[in-house]
Amino acid sequence: MSAADIRSLDIGMLRTFDALLAERSVSRAAARLFLSQSAVSSTLKRLREVFADPLFTRTAHGVEPTPRALILAPHVQAALNEIGRLLAAGQEFDPAQSDRIFHVHGSDNMSELILPALCSELSAIQSGIRILWEPASYATPMALQRGDVDLGVLPRFTPPEGLLSESLYEDNYVMVARHGLFSGPVSLAEFCAAPQVILGYGRSTIEDLVDQAVARAKLRRYSQIAVTSFSQIAAIVAATDHIAIFPVRVAKRYAPTLATHALPFTLPQYSLHLCSHLRSESDPGMQWLRSVFRQRLQGQALTSVKRHLST
Repeated sequence: MSAADIRSLDIGMLRTFDALLAERSVSRAAARLFLSQSAVSSTLKRLREVFADPLFTRTAHGVEPTPRALILAPHVQAALNEIGRLLAAGQEFDPAQSDRIFHVHGSDNMSELILPALCSELSAIQSGIRILWEPASYATPMALQRGDVDLGVLPRFTPPEGLLSESLYEDNYVMVARHGLFSGPVSLAEFCAAPQVILGYGRSTIEDLVDQAVARAKLRRYSQIAVTSFSQIAAIVAATDHIAIFPVRVAKRYAPTLATHALPFTLPQYSLHLCSHLRSESDPGMQWLRSVFRQRLQGQALTSVKRHLST
């Protein structure tokens, strides 16, 4: 592409390239950008013409970047970051005037605490802001560092490295089971014998700590099902003889259907962290978003969105 061809590019094209690179799927990129698949396909066609390269080739599972696309990727990300800083320079963030898309990772419990009130407030001021919420996973810190995710609401024993991190509160873990399954304190042997439902895929720090505690007694537990949300776990545990480990604050929300029991071993406290890229510290929009999440998750009433302008 020659210098004269710069007029062939626009911010929307760069955002589409970035979304395709992150999602490896036209449909997921469209969802990420709140666009139709046809709009993303049309923009991809324009990108291919500008760069004289396929950029993304179709596979059985989506699309894969070409070598040229991988070379372009850091330059596109740098350009988007610089444009973001340019637009934010010297300006306050007004949610009533913004049409920004915020990509957030967190649990379903966090989304239930935050999104209903936030959506009502945004609708009341006719804001164009859009929130893309996805389940947090072991890959969330890396996605935050790459800039693929704007904000993560993460339970951590230690703050993640290389990110702007703010501890909101501390909590402990308890065991949950259906009412009536256990009549008294649960022994370690009973804990290990019960089929268990865990949150997420693969290994996690909490699961490793539980396995280590059990192994010290020369026992093994029976983890049968892994799902991606607390609501799924609660539904399974309430209807079966399965058990699970919940944070105390989450367990309280399910008290009508789940009984809470002390764990037969000790786990450390964890902190709930708001995490974002280091550059978000100078981003008025991110300052606003963090303040909204901070006030809601620290138990304060979510007041008018207009009052959450960065200070």
